[in-house]
Amino acid sequence: MKRPKLAISAFAVLNAFALTAQAQDGIPITISGFGTGALTTTNSDQAEFSRVDQAAGVGKDIRTGVDSNFGIQVTAKWSDTISLTAQGVVRKNGPNDVYGAELAWAFAKVKLNDDFSVRLGRVGLPIYMISDVRNVGYASIMLRPPNELYAQVGVSSADGGDVLYQHSFGDTTVSAQAQIGRVKIRAPGNYYVDFRPIISTQLVVENGPFTYRLGHVDTTFGIYDSGLNGLVAALNQIGFGSAASQMPLTKIKGTFNSAGIAMDYNNIVGQAEYAKRKTESRVVPDTSSWYVMMGYRIGKFVPYVWHGDAKQDSLRDFAELPTSGPLAGLSAGANGAIKTGLQSTNAIGVRWDFYKSLAFKMQMDRIKTRDGAGYFLNPKPGFAGSTVNVYSAAIDFVF
Repeated sequence: MKRPKLAISAFAVLNAFALTAQAQDGIPITISGFGTGALTTTNSDQAEFSRVDQAAGVGKDIRTGVDSNFGIQVTAKWSDTISLTAQGVVRKNGPNDVYGAELAWAFAKVKLNDDFSVRLGRVGLPIYMISDVRNVGYASIMLRPPNELYAQVGVSSADGGDVLYQHSFGDTTVSAQAQIGRVKIRAPGNYYVDFRPIISTQLVVENGPFTYRLGHVDTTFGIYDSGLNGLVAALNQIGFGSAASQMPLTKIKGTFNSAGIAMDYNNIVGQAEYAKRKTESRVVPDTSSWYVMMGYRIGKFVPYVWHGDAKQDSLRDFAELPTSGPLAGLSAGANGAIKTGLQSTNAIGVRWDFYKSLAFKMQMDRIKTRDGAGYFLNPKPGFAGSTVNVYSAAIDFVF
């Protein structure tokens, strides 16, 4: 019941924002939108393929909810230096398998001079190379961002503020962003993660057909999950305090460092990112992840391929816990809690810009899991180590 209410409130804010701005004589208002209508299926019913932070995914039965969304953005230019922006997005995301809406952005922007601006409110986090347009399918060659990398940090905006810098030096444009805020999310599995604060910085350099990016995130966060709390308490009670001490659930410090490059040279397009996540709790394991995409433009068509991989850098079990006897079940629970998804993907697809502001895409992913279910949901016994094909078709649009 909470998601429909959120949908109403998010778009009520957008509507009120637009009406208020219209009521002010001479204030320019820009309304734009984006969306994706998609069909997704796989060749297996042994587990469900999903995007990041979805409560359910797709098996052999075709579903629309994995890759479909719709968004509206309203911007009012209050003066030459002050503007207000709000963006709402409808998609399947969060603890329930239903379409719901979220107020993704809601901020005031003040232009200090030709190079510097400040934004206050709910702003997008500069975590990835395509963070600002990760929900805008039309802005990307690929049908969806690779889960291998984009599953590592599952938040996309925070309440706070940032400072933006942009300046051109001849043929080179340099952009920088520094942001601080907080965000509390309710994740699938009915638990909460509270980031307080989350500090993000990025540097982007554009020169000719190339774009280079470096990013850094520093945060302190807590995980509020009754199951994990019970597990840690049981380990302490039975005498495995050493293991429990490696699983703090509050005041966890973490970092996420990333680098990316994009290219659009003649008819050749490419994009790649590499990232490392590190935390002080083994409940959120250290990881390394990356992907590389290459494509070639042939008229209105762009056939492309990409490969992505994710691995865990921290240990995947507690050597001190027994693997047999009456405590084997507790050990299995603790070892399971410190494992993250391991998988790699080989994908092939094509983008067809068949009409103005419309693009049709088809993509096939071949995903190989390792030592577990990867990022699949609801795996059945025996699924670990499986290889699954994912088939998708989508129409992206902007207006």
